[in-house]
Amino acid sequence: QVRLVESGGNSVQTGGSLRLSCAASGFAIERKDMAWFRQAPGKEREAVARIYSEGYPDYSDSVKGRFTISRDNGASMLYLQMNNLQPEDTALYYCAAHYNGGTWFRPAAFKYWGQGTQVTVSS
Repeated sequence: QVRLVESGGNSVQTGGSLRLSCAASGFAIERKDMAWFRQAPGKEREAVARIYSEGYPDYSDSVKGRFTISRDNGASMLYLQMNNLQPEDTALYYCAAHYNGGTWFRPAAFKYWGQGTQVTVSS
């Protein structure tokens, strides 16, 4: 049974940093693509970053250069290091796993989801 549990969300000021964590169970994370998405109030869920099973990353243009996705295979953990946070980064952040195919920026591209962790950036 696949389970994803996010943590690390918090309230920070503009320019601050946070590291989100996602504890995965029920599968070997090094064998599956995983990703981070986010959803702000009144907006659609949007892709943030993806890590391929081979280990290389991909990012949405809005976070490129500020966010870093990584994983610890032994601990079965996925991470998102977020630097230089801006108010527009405020959202509920979700961990996703098991890429289904198609454009990875679409939420439908991933089969399993966590419950989310809230990030709030104040100016």
